[in-house]
Amino acid sequence: MVVAYLTSRFPDVSQTWMLREMDAVMSDPDVDCELLTLFRPKKRMATVVHPAAKPWLPRLRRPGPVESLAAVAWWLHRSPGRLLASVAIVMGAYARRPMLLVRALVTVAISTAHARWLANREVDHLHAHTGTYPVVGAWLCHRLMGISYSFTPHGQDLYRDQSFLRQRLAAADFAVAISHFNRGFLAAYGGDRVTPVHLVRCGIDLSAYRFRPRAPEQTGPVRALCIGSLKDPKGHEFLFEALASGGPELERVRVDLAGDGPRREELKQLVHTLGLDDRVTFHGPLPEPAVIALLDRADMFVLQSVILPNGNTEGLPVVLMEALASGVPVVATRVTAIPELIRDGETGLLAEPGSSSDLRRAIARVLADPAAARRRAVAGRALVEQNHDARRSGALLARLFRGDTPFADDDLAAARAQVAPGARGAALAE
Repeated sequence: MVVAYLTSRFPDVSQTWMLREMDAVMSDPDVDCELLTLFRPKKRMATVVHPAAKPWLPRLRRPGPVESLAAVAWWLHRSPGRLLASVAIVMGAYARRPMLLVRALVTVAISTAHARWLANREVDHLHAHTGTYPVVGAWLCHRLMGISYSFTPHGQDLYRDQSFLRQRLAAADFAVAISHFNRGFLAAYGGDRVTPVHLVRCGIDLSAYRFRPRAPEQTGPVRALCIGSLKDPKGHEFLFEALASGGPELERVRVDLAGDGPRREELKQLVHTLGLDDRVTFHGPLPEPAVIALLDRADMFVLQSVILPNGNTEGLPVVLMEALASGVPVVATRVTAIPELIRDGETGLLAEPGSSSDLRRAIARVLADPAAARRRAVAGRALVEQNHDARRSGALLARLFRGDTPFADDDLAAARAQVAPGARGAALAE
C-alpha cells in the first residue's frame, strides 16, 4: 500500500524523529511512502539538511500559491457544497483565535491542491505528523476525496491549542500517541472512545549511538550538553542561572549548546550578563553526525524544559532518547511525558520545571556520585532499547497503516493516570 505523510515543513533540522520513522516504515516491503508538506522551511531551520533527509527530497511535494488557488477553483466547481461546508467548520472552530484562523485557511487552500493531486494517484492512506495544521490538511483531503487518515500529535501542537481537536480526532481512522501522557490527553477529546488511539513510542536508530556509560570525573572540567531549539519552552535561562549561582560545585561545568531559534541573541546576551561567556558555547544548528559526536564527548546531558502560561511545552524530546542511548547521565525536568523516559533516580534525575535552584541541585548530584550516574546510564540504555527502537516503532506503524489486527498496547488506565491535573500542571488542566 502507499501512505502519504503530510507535515508542515520539510526539510527541518529538528525532524530527525520523523525521518527515522519514515525510513522504518519504508523498510516494510508492503508499504511505500510519499511526502507532502504545507509550508516552506523556515530559513534558520533549513540551513542544515540531515543526510537522512536527502533521499526524501525527490519525493517531496509542496504546492505553490498558483497551484493552490487553481485547486480551490477546481474543487468549487467539482464539490462546492463539500468545500464550503468544510471552510465553514474551520472558521467556526478557530473563530476565537484570529491568527490561527488565518493560518488554518491558508492550510485549507494548500490542502485543496494536495487533495486534487491525491485524487489522481494511487495513495491508500494519509498520515499527518503533528496535531495542528497537517491534521487540518488531512481532514480536508478526507472530506473532499474520501481518503482515510491518521495523525501523530507530539508536544506543543497538542498542548497549546485544542481548537477543532474533537472533529479532527473523530474523523480519523486512528491516532498515534507517542506516550502515555499524550494518549491520556487525547482520551479527554474522544480518543479510544470514538477513535482508536495506539501507543507507538518515538524511536531512534540505536546502532547510530556508541554506548559508553559514563559520569563526570570528580576533578577537572565537565562537558555538559544541551540540544534543542532556542525557544521559550526549552527554558535555557534556568540552566544558565543554575550555572551562574552554582558556586564551587558547578564552576567546572562547561555547556555545549546545539540548536537555533528566535531566542538566540537574547540568550547570548543573558550568558554575557551572567558572566558565562567562557562556559557556554553556542554551536547553532548541526547535522545529525555532528550531534552524535557531541553526545559521544559529553560528560552529562541537561534539558531544562518548562510549561509556559499558554500551555506550550515539550512532548517527549527525542534528544533524551539519544542521550540515554549514548550512555550520558541525564538531568531533565518533570514536564508532560518526560518522566516516562527519565525515571527519577533510575534512568536519570528530574528537577522541577522553572526552578534554577532545583536544576542546580540535580546537576550537583550527578557530579557528587559518579557511580550512581553510571548505573542510571546503564538503566537508561536498557529502557531505550526496550521502548524506543525505531525499527520496532516503524513495524507497528506499518501494521496500523495496513489495517492489521490492532496489537496489544499499554493500558489506557495508565495513560489517563499520567494526565491528572496535578501531573500536568495548571497550565494544561482542562
